[in-house]
Amino acid sequence: MTDCIFLQGLRVRTIIGVYPHEREKAQEIVLHITLFTDLHHVAATDDLAGGVDYAAVAERVRAHVEAARRFTVEALAEDVARLCLDVEGVARVRVRVEKPGAVPGVDAVGVEIERS
Repeated sequence: MTDCIFLQGLRVRTIIGVYPHEREKAQEIVLHITLFTDLHHVAATDDLAGGVDYAAVAERVRAHVEAARRFTVEALAEDVARLCLDVEGVARVRVRVEKPGAVPGVDAVGVEIERS
């Protein structure tokens, strides 16, 4: 399947990290999500019925990430992938989680996973 929907740069504030100072105050993370799905029906009919509502996916992911309080970006990426795969019509997902400013002198660090 080559069709995809992407959410680029979803910014969410959450508690994440293993160090004590990271557990005290929410920090911004950035998510990039690619949902692999069949877009033929929506493209042919110009009707979202039967398609993936990406705004709903973004809100579901945002709500989870804000509340998750994970220690690692790896675990958070896995959570997000699982949430996305629960959406009807999503066959595969790629999730990238970036933690800007986590390492001095580096724009961002993070992980990227792909699940089906």
